[in-house]
Amino acid sequence: MDLDRAYANGPFIAGADLYPPRWAAAAAAFRDDGRCEPGLAYGPGARQRFDLFHPADAPKGLMVFIHGGYWLAFGRELWSHLAAGALARGWAVAMPSYTLAPEARISAMTQEIGAAVAAAAGRVPGPVVVTGHSAGGHLAARMGCADAPLPPDVAQRVQRVVPISPLADLAPLMQTAMNAKLDLDAEEVAAESPAFLPRRPGCAAHVWVGAQERPAFLWQARLLSEEWACPWTIAPDRHHFDVIDDLADPGSALMAVLLDRL
Repeated sequence: MDLDRAYANGPFIAGADLYPPRWAAAAAAFRDDGRCEPGLAYGPGARQRFDLFHPADAPKGLMVFIHGGYWLAFGRELWSHLAAGALARGWAVAMPSYTLAPEARISAMTQEIGAAVAAAAGRVPGPVVVTGHSAGGHLAARMGCADAPLPPDVAQRVQRVVPISPLADLAPLMQTAMNAKLDLDAEEVAAESPAFLPRRPGCAAHVWVGAQERPAFLWQARLLSEEWACPWTIAPDRHHFDVIDDLADPGSALMAVLLDRL
């Protein structure tokens, strides 16, 4: 199998090159409404920052969204509009950036996201839900693992993780061209693949993936759901780039999975 092709998304999505500028425009417009505290530090690094969005009233809790990009690209600024669904439901939303490869390895990114979740949770009371997309889905899943780098009091508050189109088994990526920058080896794959790490007791999980995604991503999602014995949802008519759109809709099934019964 050609694993570079298996994990390529853009070539199989019509108009793929139009999505990043569309995301950037929507995110910039959303940030202008005055509900965002931008660029809050969770560490000394240039990308160790998060944006915090506040609902109109006292927050019911905190949702954290972690962006994707194969740990190689993008940042928090591209996704601000995806906070709309949780904000409308009365939840605060934190969106962190993190140091990308090759400057950081994936294990270091996991540590950074743990610090980001802890910093955001220190500013918002109540339960915490962590979600993320693609590589961010991997990092969201890591926050649900028993060894997640979270302070004990914050770990107790992280009641649910919802990885969206996650990369749960990192081994196949060792055979892709991306690994020239990711620098994955067998030791890091074992330590950083959520599918083969125990889920933390008391932390619920639900895996989400688009029905029109590449077979590799459908396999990754199913693998995580099976290994963690948690539900998974195949969202109809969604591909890898639009599977996150429902985060902006407070009435969507994805938002119900994230925030209902908390």
